[in-house]
Amino acid sequence: MKRMRLILVAVAASLLWLDAHASKVVIKVATVAPPHSAWDDYLQQINETWRQLSNGEVELKIYAGTLGDEGDIMRRIRIGQIDAATVSTAGMATIDPAATALHIPLAFASYKEIDYVREHISGQVEQVLREKGIVVLNWGEGGWLRLFSNTPIQYPDDLKKQRFFVWSTGDTTHAEEIWKNLGVKPVPLSSVDILPALQTGMITAYQAPPLLALANQWFAFTKFMTDMRWAPLLGASVISTRAWARVPAELQPKLLQAAREAGRALDKKVRTQEQQAIDAMVKRGLKLVPISPETLKLWEKFTLEVYPEIRGKVVPTKYFDEALRLRDQYRATHAKAG
Repeated sequence: MKRMRLILVAVAASLLWLDAHASKVVIKVATVAPPHSAWDDYLQQINETWRQLSNGEVELKIYAGTLGDEGDIMRRIRIGQIDAATVSTAGMATIDPAATALHIPLAFASYKEIDYVREHISGQVEQVLREKGIVVLNWGEGGWLRLFSNTPIQYPDDLKKQRFFVWSTGDTTHAEEIWKNLGVKPVPLSSVDILPALQTGMITAYQAPPLLALANQWFAFTKFMTDMRWAPLLGASVISTRAWARVPAELQPKLLQAAREAGRALDKKVRTQEQQAIDAMVKRGLKLVPISPETLKLWEKFTLEVYPEIRGKVVPTKYFDEALRLRDQYRATHAKAG
């Protein structure tokens, strides 16, 4: 009898263990950012917070820099191989181009402008993405895109001498045509191909935030960085509606709030570390190419000429117009953009 009781206790314990693990929700999430980068650390933070809030019911399995480009990651979400991702607007645009609303060259002069526009426009974009099976957990940023090159890019004509990397994520046809119309030689590639392309000379210039250029060691193959805020690189953490539905309904509001708080913390970290990344690269030999106010006007004229091509072809007309309207609204109500 004693032996039978022990067997029954063991069986009951096994059933309880199986039941507990069967109810656990494991969210597979990917990012192109490498391990130990700001974005990987941020996902690790969310994982820890979600585990605590859910008493271990929900946790993340994180793939950092191992599942290909953002296009590959978003395809994996669509077919159910993974559940979630932290991606830039380039990756999100493979779901809907509305995500590119703020990706307009030289349209913004400060983070305060970006915050204002994003705050007012993000709800519209979130609704569009949800209708296509994607829930936005939070919005985030990668910093300002800068131009990195083997020879100095100080004037627009200098860019025309480069073999310029263009993200091949999503439909890049229009973007390539725009660059060609500007006299630039675009080379469409996956972001995971930037390093070998720089090593072989396939490309001689690219646009990237300083943190990514440093984390991926791309800067080691380009001697110069143009000291100009080209455009903000924004992104988000997203999850498929299919995967989100696996999370117990009573936990969803708490986990969503935690993700939003983590996103705000990431923004602060990126903004703080951006200049640190530039300083670190300069110490390793990177040279900054200064842009005077007069030269900036030449760049603004250069980009304004292609706004009619960007509007409606790269950024949907509705969101292009709304982003610039909100920017102008902010500038009109703030004497000095910070």
